[in-house]
Amino acid sequence: MQPFIEEFQIEAFQRDLIQWFEREQRDLPWRKDSDPYKIWVSEVMLQQTRVDTVIPYFHQFMEQFPTLESLATADEEKVLKAWEGLGYYSRVRNLHAAVKEVKERYGGKVPDSAEEFSKLKGVGPYTTGAVLSIAYGLPEPAVDGNVMRVLSRIFLVEEDIAKVKTRKIFENIVRMIISHENPSYFNQALMELGALICVPGKPACLLCPVQAHCRAFAEGRQEELPVKTKKAKVKEVSIAAAVVMDKRGRILIHKRDQEGLLANLWEFPNCEVGKEQPQKELTAFLKKEYGACVELSSPFAALEHVFSHLVWNIVVYCGTIMGDITETDRLKLVSEQEIQQLAFPVSHQRIWKEYKQFKQEGG
Repeated sequence: MQPFIEEFQIEAFQRDLIQWFEREQRDLPWRKDSDPYKIWVSEVMLQQTRVDTVIPYFHQFMEQFPTLESLATADEEKVLKAWEGLGYYSRVRNLHAAVKEVKERYGGKVPDSAEEFSKLKGVGPYTTGAVLSIAYGLPEPAVDGNVMRVLSRIFLVEEDIAKVKTRKIFENIVRMIISHENPSYFNQALMELGALICVPGKPACLLCPVQAHCRAFAEGRQEELPVKTKKAKVKEVSIAAAVVMDKRGRILIHKRDQEGLLANLWEFPNCEVGKEQPQKELTAFLKKEYGACVELSSPFAALEHVFSHLVWNIVVYCGTIMGDITETDRLKLVSEQEIQQLAFPVSHQRIWKEYKQFKQEGG
């Protein structure tokens, strides 16, 4: 590891980086204080989600769950509803489980040691470093995609950042260059630099506060880095979904499995289908899985929903339930008002929005 920091001016780099952050840092709600619970929530929200998207969710979440205790004792349905629209729901389920453990095992105080904090559900090396450095001032590395991009350019690291072992290289670099006087600002400054200046593609090198320390800039190679292998092509799946109503005007919804993609969220009945007879396949599925005899009309919407590894191509029908349905904990007939209280994934929120528009237009 020594070659990376050989002849590197560590103290000057720390000073230039932190002074820039003191001047230029964005006014973000989780920076108002160093409450480890708030910082933890913000870091979980910010995983794979843009800052501008997170800000209103963070405010809303903190209004509902202002303390760790309030989140630990909250009903899962309310927690999922508060997260609705942010996606990657395993994040909030893990957070919910972890704060319960903090309440029970640590008396409600977020652990201030990497060994204890990193054992909590859903807490990886990045979250450990971010929370412990920002909330408790511990010199722990917080290495995410932004930070790897910044450091790959500064230190001219040509290892593939898609590989797990490459993260270790950057974590070791940060351990050697982090400010022990102000690890909070140091880590936040690296993240901020990646978000505002050292961006993907064409970094704004002329505005960079640490340009003098950047080896990629010195060699004119900043746009070549970081090295990252391309992801495999995402899988496309055809899905037929239905908004179906009984004679009392109640709508059939189903709760997804407790494990896996979008676990424990409500949805309109749907299934994977082939290209030839999606309506027929969906009708058969509803009968077999839910005991629901339905008459479906022509489709009223077609939606594409993109995950990181998967694309859903959804065709949506509306229809009428003929006869009765046996409700369970995971299969319910609900009113339109009740739908507003339950947590649905974004794709099914879009289905509901399309359905209401279709009805307004006389469908």
